[in-house]
Amino acid sequence: MTDLAQLPLRDATVALRRAVAGDVRSIVDLLAADQLGATRDGVTTDGDLQPYLDAFGVIDADPAHLLLVATDGAQVLATMQLTFLPGLARRGALRGQIEAVRVRQDYRSRGLGAALFVWAIEEARRRECALVQLTTDKSRSDAHRFYERLGFVASHEGLKLQLL
Repeated sequence: MTDLAQLPLRDATVALRRAVAGDVRSIVDLLAADQLGATRDGVTTDGDLQPYLDAFGVIDADPAHLLLVATDGAQVLATMQLTFLPGLARRGALRGQIEAVRVRQDYRSRGLGAALFVWAIEEARRRECALVQLTTDKSRSDAHRFYERLGFVASHEGLKLQLL
């Protein structure tokens, strides 16, 4: 497990690396600790973990996806997924899509979320993406302010069609 970066926080430094299968349970716990994730994610039995492991296998095998974790060496403190989307629009531009950003409760307001975004934006630049985008639930007003502080602009209206 090679570190991609050392992320400086206000009071510590944490390692950023690609997630491995052994991290999946911790990532799911972060997803489930969220106000929206609590209604759709979580593991209560060993069997509950399998769909997440299956999804991890698909994500990990595709070089267009980076599933990342920030750790203090022993524990997963945060996670995010960065996906690189090719398209014909914008003269065939590549876009970076940031998703599923979660920071453990005791590491919030310490600069970890911002450090994750700075790294993701720089990685998208390195891969010559024309833009970085994200979606966020309308109910997440604190997250909206955070994204705006990072320079993101609410430029589009998103729609979803629930299939499952």
